[in-house]
Amino acid sequence: MKTLHLCVVRHGKTYFNRYNKLQGWGNSPLVASGIQDAHQAGQKLSQVHFKAAYCSDTTRAMDTAKIILEENKNSREISLITDAKFREEFYGSFEGTNMDAAWTSAGAPVGLRTYSEIVDKYDVDKTKDLLKEADPWHDAENSEEFWQRVLAGFKRILTNPVLDDGDNVLLISHGNSLISLADRFGEGKIAVHERPANGSISQMELSKDGLTILTYNNEPVKD
Repeated sequence: MKTLHLCVVRHGKTYFNRYNKLQGWGNSPLVASGIQDAHQAGQKLSQVHFKAAYCSDTTRAMDTAKIILEENKNSREISLITDAKFREEFYGSFEGTNMDAAWTSAGAPVGLRTYSEIVDKYDVDKTKDLLKEADPWHDAENSEEFWQRVLAGFKRILTNPVLDDGDNVLLISHGNSLISLADRFGEGKIAVHERPANGSISQMELSKDGLTILTYNNEPVKD
């Protein structure tokens, strides 16, 4: 059975991150410190020989990936693969709104006010479902829609014919996407109240059986 080693990096900090706005399929550029986030991640990964590199088709992910690959002398021959399947969760009409206000709108029907309160009472998937229900247009992704898309992206990586057992793969991801992976595959060992740091590196193993998370947000996942 083929197992791939994934280095999953959250993109560098953007203007919407700075302003505490929901940023899913919407997009804003990396701020100066966000560019530095990418360089620092690239320096940490500079000796890793990547066989493939993936990211979403958002500029914040693509710019982060390009900087990391430029820092890596062992992976100059690979081409970055962009795919909408790796986009952040889609927040519908809440795109670009204040994060705290959006989650209050989502939690209010069940008597909750914050993202943390929703996660504590339910789980990360329920936050997606509640946000879709609160969206007047119902365009926001619910958990089923999110996972159908994202898992198809991981299947694309796993079935890439150029990748062999044990190969290293770079994946540039997003804050809520990483939280969602931690909640689904972290076996209850990972706190999911806050987004991982911009430029943080999480190590995962991908096989047909799913994901195993070895480190998350630069820290080992403890038993």
